[in-house]
Amino acid sequence: PGFAFTCDGMDQDGSNAIALEELEASEEPMTSPNMPEATEGYQSQDEHQSFSSFSAGCHLVQINSGDHWRERPKLKFRSNKISTAKYGIFSFLPKFLFEQFQRYSNVFFLFIAILQQIPGVSPTGRWNTVVPLVLVLSATALKEIIEDWKRHKADTEINNRLVRVLRNGTFQMVTWTKVMVGDIVKIVSGEFFPADLLLISSSEPNAICYIETSNLDGETSLKIRQGSAETKHVTSAGDVMSVQGFIECEHPNSRLYEFVGNMLLKGQTATPLGPSHILLRGAQLKNTQWVYGVVLYTGHDSKVMQNSSAAPIKRSRMDQTTNVQILLLFLLLIILALVSASIDISWMDKNKNSHWYLAAMDLSTPNFFLEFLTFIIVYNNLIPISLIVTIEFVKFMQAYLINLDLDMYNVHRDTPAMARSSNINEELGQVKVIFSDKTGTLTCNDMTLKKCSIAGIVYGDKPLSEDISEFSDYTVLDNLREHHPSASVIREFFSLLAVCHTVVPERKHDNVDDIVYQASSPDEGALVMGAKKLGFSFNVRTHDTVVINALGEEETYEILQVLDFTSARKRMSVIVRTPAGCLKIYCKGADSVIYERLHPSQLFVDVTLLHMEQFATKGYRTLCIAVAEIDADDYEKWSKLYHKASTSLHNRQEEIDRVADLIERNLFVIGATAIEDKLQEGVPEAIANFQEAGIRVWMLTGDKQETAVNIGYSSCLIKQDMSLLLCTEKQSAEDTRQTLVQIIDRLSGLKAAKKEVGTYHS
Repeated sequence: PGFAFTCDGMDQDGSNAIALEELEASEEPMTSPNMPEATEGYQSQDEHQSFSSFSAGCHLVQINSGDHWRERPKLKFRSNKISTAKYGIFSFLPKFLFEQFQRYSNVFFLFIAILQQIPGVSPTGRWNTVVPLVLVLSATALKEIIEDWKRHKADTEINNRLVRVLRNGTFQMVTWTKVMVGDIVKIVSGEFFPADLLLISSSEPNAICYIETSNLDGETSLKIRQGSAETKHVTSAGDVMSVQGFIECEHPNSRLYEFVGNMLLKGQTATPLGPSHILLRGAQLKNTQWVYGVVLYTGHDSKVMQNSSAAPIKRSRMDQTTNVQILLLFLLLIILALVSASIDISWMDKNKNSHWYLAAMDLSTPNFFLEFLTFIIVYNNLIPISLIVTIEFVKFMQAYLINLDLDMYNVHRDTPAMARSSNINEELGQVKVIFSDKTGTLTCNDMTLKKCSIAGIVYGDKPLSEDISEFSDYTVLDNLREHHPSASVIREFFSLLAVCHTVVPERKHDNVDDIVYQASSPDEGALVMGAKKLGFSFNVRTHDTVVINALGEEETYEILQVLDFTSARKRMSVIVRTPAGCLKIYCKGADSVIYERLHPSQLFVDVTLLHMEQFATKGYRTLCIAVAEIDADDYEKWSKLYHKASTSLHNRQEEIDRVADLIERNLFVIGATAIEDKLQEGVPEAIANFQEAGIRVWMLTGDKQETAVNIGYSSCLIKQDMSLLLCTEKQSAEDTRQTLVQIIDRLSGLKAAKKEVGTYHS
């Protein structure tokens, strides 16, 4: 009693209603600073308003514009040809000489070589320094040419890859360099995307495809991308030719995980576009036969190239140290030359008449400056040119040995180590601090649901077998079948896990009953698998529905809206129409943000929070699970605001977050989940070796404090004999900084006290 969630659960006094009228009244209408001329085919008022939202400040792409549009991108958009090389044919000599003569040693030897060309100044030959200097520069130039040639070779290989592009009604194979903005391309499984594309359709149902982004972010797990519902029917070249419209989006930028745009097809209203619709250059199509995409950004306008700067002129710390030492030696050389020239002039002035050989020389007007230059040449070996040659040779050989190092060879991916530049090899031995992510770097990124708290009861503490690698406590099902007082909450809990996600089910061709879940987040995959193991199987996803099998009964939920998880929101929500016809919002996320949005009347708040703290102390990742019912009129008002925010080109994510916060209110906590992500093999040993070498290791994580501390101990990042200092619950960056300063001052005081005690005893 009191645990049921029914359609009439709204408060009679309207306290659960959403205050939208005031915000709705404050919204400004969309303006049209620069509307395209061609509006034929966009007759309705809504369509015309959406079409008129194109602004002069947006990146505008026309779909199937014909040959007359193809001439404009040549002037308006960048070529798809890329270059990551450091030098060009004409830029090599000036850039190389500029880099080399930043080394004081080369400047010094050039100075000596010039002095040796002055008649009557050099006591040595004219070419004694010029020849070694030219040899040193030639050897270094050869090394730079070899390293840069490898970059040119890689660029040429990428630029000459072939891709299918729609030309004259058929797909033709062209090189990547000939791909232009507005082209429609076809990518098949295993191929890389030649530019940043908007996904139109795919061979999978509902225009879904799977991509691997390891070249972009190092993540090897597959990610899901989904095309718009308006274009999912496109399955042939003829269908592609029939798609006409415009795409307005943000200008090229380096934000890999963000995208804001709208698509307006002929005869339809504007469709908001986000990161889930975009296929980035460098990513690879996986587990999908083919996809169609419209080219949005090409070449150096693509996001991956926006993140890659030109090959810099790198100078190691040893180069900087050598420069300082050479400068000091040069000052010593100047002092020696000045002293020697002064003594020489003085001695010759006193003895020019007493030594017969001096009489043969014209010493009537001794030149101090020429004598000074002569002694600089005499003492120039104080700075040995052989040192520079040796250093360059050692660096080159070190880079060669790094490339041959079997300990750095990745067997699974057949990828050896590659030193792209030998100029900073010695920096590898001077690393003092390592910053490491936790998930997927220190851990396996293979997550499993281990425990859960439902209606104040913990499940998962009593496994049925010795294998506790996954959730196996079926007491929860017994309570559900035997009509335990919490049975309705248990059903709501697992229904939420089976519905509130972005996972896509994939059925194997040889066994349609075998479902493989493709999840962009391992957490979501673990929760869906856990719900399936307990009888709540997620089976089918379309653009607007989710079908689950709940204990043998098929249930269809209409997906009205998905409010995605972001690092700022720390939660994910879906608004659904249940099989009973109720409107509900399912929400899962961090307890810190869920508990700020709760209804005043709660049954399980305190006990659920206690359980999550217990889960966190064991190193589990925790999520709070909550639900609320929504009034239909409130949802209609909110939906209009959300559509307006989702089609905005300026500050779209902030507007969406602001509108989403309006409906994620008056939630009821029904439980929490605990997910395990084990450490990778060898992590504790590797961190211990780093610490023994004097390298400070920082672990970055977004988990709860208790989870982070537990992982710190298990990975040997924190040891039992260490004093644990906590800086938590600070409201601002300034408060955090002040607390850290106080901790540092306290530690400095302890060190000073220990030093004084040690001095006293000694």
